[in-house]
This record gives sequence, C-alpha cells and structure tokens, in this order.
Amino acid sequence: MSSPDTAHANSATPAITIVLGVSGSIAAYKACELASRLTQSGVTVEVVMTQSAHQFVAPLTFQALTHRPVHTSLWPESAASESGVYAAMAHIALADAASAVLIAPASANLLARLANGLADDLLTTIILATRAPILVAPAMNPVMWSHPATQKNIATLRELGYIVIEPEGGRMACEHVGAGRLPASETIIAKLNEVLLQQARRDLVGLKVLVTAGPTREPLDPVRYLSNRSSGRMGFALAEEAATRGAKVLLVAGPCPIATPRDVQRIDVQSALEMRDAVLQAWPRCDVLIGAAAPADFRAAEVASQKIKKRGGTGELELRLISNPDIVREAAAQKRQDQIVVAFAAETQNLLDEARRKMQDKGADAIVANDVSQADAGFDVETNRVTWLSTTQHEEWPLLSKREVASKIWDKVLGLRPATV
Repeated sequence: MSSPDTAHANSATPAITIVLGVSGSIAAYKACELASRLTQSGVTVEVVMTQSAHQFVAPLTFQALTHRPVHTSLWPESAASESGVYAAMAHIALADAASAVLIAPASANLLARLANGLADDLLTTIILATRAPILVAPAMNPVMWSHPATQKNIATLRELGYIVIEPEGGRMACEHVGAGRLPASETIIAKLNEVLLQQARRDLVGLKVLVTAGPTREPLDPVRYLSNRSSGRMGFALAEEAATRGAKVLLVAGPCPIATPRDVQRIDVQSALEMRDAVLQAWPRCDVLIGAAAPADFRAAEVASQKIKKRGGTGELELRLISNPDIVREAAAQKRQDQIVVAFAAETQNLLDEARRKMQDKGADAIVANDVSQADAGFDVETNRVTWLSTTQHEEWPLLSKREVASKIWDKVLGLRPATV
C-alpha cells in the first residue's frame, strides 16, 4: 500500500508502537480502518478500549485486524496466567512502549476526563503515565462539540501539550449537520506521521538553550501590580519544541498558568528584575537565548508598603515609573562568538521598522516580529503570524499554531550557528 504511513513505518528505527485508544462513539467503527492500515504498514498497534467503546465495536474485531490482544481493563482477567510486568502493570508497559498515543475517536466524556487528569480506567491511566506524544481526534454530535464545556476542555488539553486533530463537518449519524465527524483515516495518519517524524528529529542534541516566557508583574503595593496580556504560550511552545528535538532547556517564566513541558527545567519569576537575574546567571552556560517573554518596560519608583487607599470618588493618583533593564540587550552584550540571541518584537504599528530598530538596539542575531493587534495572533490565542528578521533574511510566515512557529524558529536558529561550532 502506497501511503504516508507506509513510508514512515518502513524507514523507522526502532520499530513503531502506536497505542490506539478507542472510546464510546458511533465513530468507533472507523478506528477499525485506522488499526488495519497502521498494522499493514508495519506498525505495532496496541488497541485500548474503554468500556463504552464495547457498545459499538467488539474487541475481537481489533484483535483480528492487529493480530494483537486488545486491552480493556486495568485488571485483566488473564493476568494470573500471563507473566511479567506487562500483565501486572499493563498501563506502565503500554505507556513506556508507545511511540505515540492516538485516541480516535475521543468522546466528549473522555475529553472531560483527560482535561481534569482523571485516571479511572486503563486508557486514561496510560495517558498520565506516558511520555509519548498524545493525539486526540474528537468525534461527537455538533452541539456537544460546540458546547463551551467541551471547548474549554479542548483548550486545556492543548495547553497540556495534547495534539488535537479537529473534527470535520458534515452530516452525522444523528442526522445533525455540523462539525463533529471523525476525520478521514488519511488525515489522522498524516498528522500521526508528522508527529512521529518530529519526534525523530534530534537536531538540537548537545545544545543548551535558554528561553524566557510570559509577562512580569511589577508591584505597586501589596495587592496591585503592573503587567501585560502575555500568556507565555509562545515561549512555552519554544521550550517544548527544543526539548523534543533533544536540547537541554531552561525556561525562565513569568506568572503563567501553563504546565511545564516534559524534559524542561523551569525557573519561575515575578518581576523583570528577577527575570534579568535568572537569565544573566544562566546565560554563560547556554548556547542560545530566545527572549520570548514580555517583561514590563517600567516599574514603580517606590512600592507602597500598605495598600494604596482610594479617598473619595473623584480623586487622582499619580505614579512615578522608572525603566526596567532590557534583559535581551544585557545578555547580548555579554555573548560569546559562539552564542546566539533571538529577540521578539510585539508591536501594534510600524512592525518591520520597529523590529529592525530593536534587533540593532538589542544586539540580537535575529528577531521575531508580530503584530499583536491582530485578533488571531499574539496574546491569548493558540496561533501566531510572525516575521523572521536577521541581518540577511526577511521571511513573513502565514498564520500557524504557536508550536509550528516554534519549530520554524528553531530551524532558523540552527542556520545561524557558526559552521565551526
């Protein structure tokens, strides 16, 4: 069979094991085709079914297609007759063996359980125990898919690093029309291949990278502070991508309610001065600095020891602010010839002119510029539209997920490294 999955499976070393999770959805029958195609391409497929999935497809069907036993319970009845850790702790054995975990279909109920970190059956326990990438392909009624609770759960899963394969639109088994159909097998397999190939890329092995992320908070009094709308998602995506590709990653993060990516060391800070101190302390031991954080430009000249009181209904308050240090500029001023500094420029007007000025002013090797006034890019969204600028390059990239932007940035960073390094 000529397909993306065949090409990848035949060239992969070591062998690929896909844990295919099947939950309770009428679309469960489509997982049979997925299991068959992956098995035919040479991939080992370990099917894990929830109890609700049994109502739609019998485990024997998947066993016949994959030539493997189907896993249905944390407490398999056959454990006494089997040997080794596989029988005693199937969730750990499968979690460790997985090259990737693919949940197709993922029901609304399963999405809710995953978003809340539940581990009440074999599939959810495997997901908490694995270090492999996790892909979820939701399938459900269009009204269920669009419900705010489901969308909140999807947003949470994305923040936790899950890869969501968006459902397709069309007529459903319930005769409703809208988004909620399980994507075609070709679409799911293509995304799975993309993730597996990305996992196989280890082109940052040996690099020590320092990434800053998020806003800072500059205190005014014990209860108030100055800050900005930075979510930290871009910086966290950069850290996660670098770790996936083999780098040793230190993430200096302002206040961000985002889970720390796997294999990333994180230092939490509050103020710009704290971020500056953490960066300058670590910088001499690193090869690359990417300043994706949005530290506050100013801080209060004096911080009140007690809460500032509002007296009357029409009073005014004057604040005297002083400049915070430019963290990227200070780090760039200290960089060795073999070190690389990449800055970010979040602007609302004159994007390219401001970005070029900042790159020169900061002494950065390159800068990533984005217009944060756009609704689909910049702060508080999962996507970004940026321009990459260096002394020799100017590339405008289309709207991408922040993880995709991160991947392209690291590709560019590799191109900046001196040939002798």
